[in-house]
Amino acid sequence: MNSSEFIFSLYNGVKMPAPGFGTWRASKGLQAENAVSDALESGYRHIDTAAAYQNEESIGKSIKQSEIPREEIFVTSKLWTTNRGYSKALSAFDETLNRLGLDYLDLYLIHWPANHVTNENWDEINLDTWKALEKLYTDGKVRAIGVSNFMTKHLNSLLKSSIIPMVNQIEYHPGFMQQDVVNLCKENNILVEAWSPLGAGRVLDNPDIKIIADKYGKSAAQICIRWCLQNGVCPLPKSVNKSRIVQNIDVFDFEISGPDMEYINNLSTFGESGHNPDTIVL
Repeated sequence: MNSSEFIFSLYNGVKMPAPGFGTWRASKGLQAENAVSDALESGYRHIDTAAAYQNEESIGKSIKQSEIPREEIFVTSKLWTTNRGYSKALSAFDETLNRLGLDYLDLYLIHWPANHVTNENWDEINLDTWKALEKLYTDGKVRAIGVSNFMTKHLNSLLKSSIIPMVNQIEYHPGFMQQDVVNLCKENNILVEAWSPLGAGRVLDNPDIKIIADKYGKSAAQICIRWCLQNGVCPLPKSVNKSRIVQNIDVFDFEISGPDMEYINNLSTFGESGHNPDTIVL
């Protein structure tokens, strides 16, 4: 299958290349710079970062040094929890853009929802923050807006907004599909992105995944990434190891069969991080 089959289209027509390249835990400086440079050299055209990762400046440097035309690289960043609220979110976006050294972002996300543990008026805070993202979008500073780690409870009010999220980035991997929120997103044309598509490595030693990987002559990681794509979810594998970076995008010369997809989809729950967006304190 050709990689062009996995250029996802957001509901506003913006194209998102897949798989994306995650940069969580890629330390600022040479580690993040080299990882992003290796990713771009390997063919990735979608880079995912966040203010909380503290590597935006390093990532922006690698993007510039690559000499790849800016319009060919899809760049995502995220708003951290300390900058929720309308005015603070607008200022935080400007700081992110400045650190990246870019004129615009392709996608900007609210990193985590406010919840009832941290704020009594959590829904109001999420809506107020969302209004800031709507302004950034209508002002042309970002090509698409969305959320991250929003469950059905957190999405309900946003679905009544004038602009609904275009993306929801959640933990998603074999053994942890969060099908309720995935279904809600698909019903509303919200593209689901998978952070930790390999379960932070926890999925890779699963015997069922290893058997299927052996069947296709692929690594367990490649099976997880290909599985995401075939489920209509954009995976964001991360690594700072060049050989793994290359391997993780080499997923277009095979297709997982229908029965094997169904088998993986029906695996018992395992490998989840335990980070519950409705109770986490950040």
